Amino acid sequence: MGLIKPSLPKGTRDFLPEQMARRQFVMEKVRAVFERLGYQPLETPAIEKLDVLSGKYGEEGEQLIFKVLKRGSGLEDLLRGESEFTVSSYHDLVEEALRYDLTVPLSRVVAMHENEIVLPFKRYQIQPVWRADRPQRGRYREFYQCDVDAVGTASMLADAEIIAIVFEVLSQLGFKNFSIRLNHRKILNGILKFGGVAPEKWNAALVAIDKLEKAGLEGVKSELRARGLSASEINKIFSVFELSANPESVLSDLSKFFDANEELRAGADELKQILQNLDALGVRRDAVRVDLFLARGLGYYTGPIHESVIDEPKMGSLSGGGRYDRLIGMFLGRDIPATGVAFGIERIIDVMTELKMFPESPTKTQVLVTLFDEATIAASLNFTQELRAAGINAEHFFELSKLKKQFTFADKKRIPYVAIIGPDELAEQKVTLKTMSTGEQKRLARDEAINFLLSS
Repeated sequence: MGLIKPSLPKGTRDFLPEQMARRQFVMEKVRAVFERLGYQPLETPAIEKLDVLSGKYGEEGEQLIFKVLKRGSGLEDLLRGESEFTVSSYHDLVEEALRYDLTVPLSRVVAMHENEIVLPFKRYQIQPVWRADRPQRGRYREFYQCDVDAVGTASMLADAEIIAIVFEVLSQLGFKNFSIRLNHRKILNGILKFGGVAPEKWNAALVAIDKLEKAGLEGVKSELRARGLSASEINKIFSVFELSANPESVLSDLSKFFDANEELRAGADELKQILQNLDALGVRRDAVRVDLFLARGLGYYTGPIHESVIDEPKMGSLSGGGRYDRLIGMFLGRDIPATGVAFGIERIIDVMTELKMFPESPTKTQVLVTLFDEATIAASLNFTQELRAAGINAEHFFELSKLKKQFTFADKKRIPYVAIIGPDELAEQKVTLKTMSTGEQKRLARDEAINFLLSS
């Protein structure tokens, strides 16, 4: 076999140790917030049945599902030149697909394990998903999602808690200037109803409205015309969409359009409840704004929807979610209310890297224990074990080398401290501790060195 040129599929990446340190930093912070609020972990398979995923994500999402080729389809024989390839139906070729998100698999799990799950079910899930998308800055074909959901309650307090989690996670990660955009599917439907748009056109209209950030105002209007909306319908709905002020003012201004529009009224009332609950949960009011253009393109949302964004750098939303009260019913035969949010872990990491928000050291190792000579190897290894037993992350060098080489190794890995046990230290039952950032060295008793490291 000839030399294989190493390469990756488009939209995928390797993560070297320094990058993994950043990823773990983010995921540990996020996981800590979830668990502090009582959410439990869940994992699901990378591959789902195609009929589980199909029909859940809207017209554009459906095109991005990665299908898995069915074994025994005949393509293997074709590859070997042993037969012709014929397909009589689509399911002869494909019956499974890679996981597109974590919400639909959660819905399947709830339907399959209904008798084992205590409702309300508060779960989080951090796993990779796959989308046959066009790779670009901040957008990948394989990436991690990080979801947190509350299943089994229709209370707006659950939606408020999910939004409060977004606020807490972004705050814990160090973001200062971010905003959480909030809207409601009932409000969107109510605006379309006010504009006289026929209900069968609502989903198509929302797909177009969801493209505002990419296509701009005129681009959205152009697509709405292409989807069959008249100029008068477009002008009428945009007279409502363009309401802009603080959340209370927007919701108050919406009231003039209520009349007999119960859907619009219900959506506004539920957003008011959420805003009141967010105040009680300690979410800064200036971090939340009602954005009537926010549509969230996924087809399964039924109630409040939200996204979090930062002003700079422009990379799209850091999180997105909402209420989906009818999705589980597609598997169970009866509806179970649910609400949640997905964090774009990859995008968050990219933004934090660009803004230099990560700790300087890429390693969790606190101490490198050097090997001085043959006579002191056992003492050095014993001290490494003492450090680890005390809860200090420590590693030792593998080879007898000059100390300069071992210091260089620690410096390249940005390990904060180096411990040295030479003949003098061995005789005195002490250790020399070097601080790599300053070059300062001090000789300490072993227990003193451990206490110093524990307090540093």
